[in-house]
Amino acid sequence: MTHAIRVHATGGPEVLTWEEVQVPSPARGEVLLRQTAIGLNFIDVYHRTGLYPAPLPFVPGLEGAGVVEAIGEDVAEFQLGDRVAYANPPLGAYAERRVMPADRLVRIPDSITDRQAAAMMLQGMTAQYLLRRTYPVRAGDTVLIHAAAGGVGLLACQWAKHLGATIIGTVGSEDKAELARRHGCDHAILYKTEDFVAQVREITNGAGVPVVYDSVGRDTFLKSLDCLSPLGMMVSFGQSSGKVEPFDTGLLGAKGSLFLTRPSLMTYTAKRADLVAGAAELFEVVATGAVKVEINQTYPLSEAAKAHRDLEARRTTGSTLLLPS
Repeated sequence: MTHAIRVHATGGPEVLTWEEVQVPSPARGEVLLRQTAIGLNFIDVYHRTGLYPAPLPFVPGLEGAGVVEAIGEDVAEFQLGDRVAYANPPLGAYAERRVMPADRLVRIPDSITDRQAAAMMLQGMTAQYLLRRTYPVRAGDTVLIHAAAGGVGLLACQWAKHLGATIIGTVGSEDKAELARRHGCDHAILYKTEDFVAQVREITNGAGVPVVYDSVGRDTFLKSLDCLSPLGMMVSFGQSSGKVEPFDTGLLGAKGSLFLTRPSLMTYTAKRADLVAGAAELFEVVATGAVKVEINQTYPLSEAAKAHRDLEARRTTGSTLLLPS
């Protein structure tokens, strides 16, 4: 027997229960993993609360790293003992052991630790597709990144700086502003006390920015449109403050023929070739030191409820790991 966190009814952190579970043998195209580290992400909260529905009961979590312990039929790419990582469905990462489709795994290079991989796969691969594919950042661009001191934010700030961009970031406190600055953010705006639209316009001499990367959602969405230059792109990839309210798409025309996209990592990595290429680029920028993975919090897997409380209360920065016993 092994242990996992299970959700029998959606709700607050208290619905995360630590239980003994049975793990099946890997079927065709699957491998069995002994997990060494598990990533905590805000999408886990969405599943727990039911905002993103999942069949009950379920084991939450989409990101982890571990060692291959058993291999099903028709798996040729991996061997017993390989270190691998993932940031994809199916749900089930909050477990000591689990089975995963082999085509959703990537091998961890020797230059990357298990904890680094588990801390950066979902957030780092998100930063990769945002900066390299959704709106390809170029040297000389000025970009706006909301939640710049969060997990994706810190990685995106570093990566955008590596690409030659000027970064404007919004944060919730002076401590987080300093953290963002240390990771490449050129202009940190305290969005609770400062008008970030006015600040962006001042920084860009009224021109606005070509792209806004927004994981906050309801609280920042409409104001973010006012930060864009004509033909700018609004990238709404999260909703930590709540869902964006319906709006008249005519606003996009009135504010400068703006583009709006609501991308997801799962779409950008649906093809195995894209998954492998994105992970390779992420591993490279981390291995070279251009992007540093900050693991600022760790919790025993059995204390996932406490980790969720801290995440929702915005007491976490950078990446957070859940560690199996």
